[in-house]
Amino acid sequence: MKRYIIFIAIAGLFLHCKQTKELRKTDYQLVWADEFEMDGLPNANKWSYDIGTACEKPAGCGWGNKELQYYTDKRTENARVENGHLIIEAHQEPYKEDRTYTSARLTSKNKGDWTYGKMEIRAKLPTGRGTWPAIWMLHTADVYGGWPESGEIDIMEHVGYEPDTIYGTVHTKSYNGMIGTEKGRGVYSPLSEKQFQVYTIEWNEEKIDWLINDEKYHTFLNDETNFKGWPFDHAFHLILNLAVGGNWAGRHGVDESIWPQRMEIDYVRVYQQQTIAD
Repeated sequence: MKRYIIFIAIAGLFLHCKQTKELRKTDYQLVWADEFEMDGLPNANKWSYDIGTACEKPAGCGWGNKELQYYTDKRTENARVENGHLIIEAHQEPYKEDRTYTSARLTSKNKGDWTYGKMEIRAKLPTGRGTWPAIWMLHTADVYGGWPESGEIDIMEHVGYEPDTIYGTVHTKSYNGMIGTEKGRGVYSPLSEKQFQVYTIEWNEEKIDWLINDEKYHTFLNDETNFKGWPFDHAFHLILNLAVGGNWAGRHGVDESIWPQRMEIDYVRVYQQQTIAD
């Protein structure tokens, strides 16, 4: 009888190991990309626009940070593809709602949305005091509530008065900039305004890693408590924008002699691991 029980136990363990082996994740596979190969307006099948000012909504400043620009819609002066690059360009000019700067904010919402993956963007940044380029991700649905409950992932942020620093950050209910608890890190990167660099996150169930040119510089771990610390288990989309001034980039004023300024993006690539059977 004992031998029979031992046999059953060993057989069960073998079956468990076999089942575990049958399902595994492959290396990253490309699932979405924009190589910006056709001149003109950005590809409407992949990008939409957030439009307006930082303070146009009835309650406070809406989705802005007291920035100075007006985000325009389908205006090549502010967002266009040329010579294989996406150009997001901020201009100093009179515009709607008494704004004196224009720019663009592109979003892949409902056109490119992912839970987990490797997001890789090759970009060259603007220069000068008052510039605030960002490559980031927001929740596509308010799974846990509005910002910051459902999360934000900042793949790359840069402010012009710190020309040699790149930031990678997350914002959640427990960790966010409104209460000074955001989880992020700045890294020395003196070439970001002079040449193209690759900004990457690798995001899975356990952590988010930030990399520049394949060199990791920051990690945010899933503390496995609740959504307040880790809301990153649902779909997010990409946002590309160039802001002017605001709470952070305008901390030391805005240099009015530098405009126009541009962020150039060579490509956006999204990879995911595929689960397959052995």
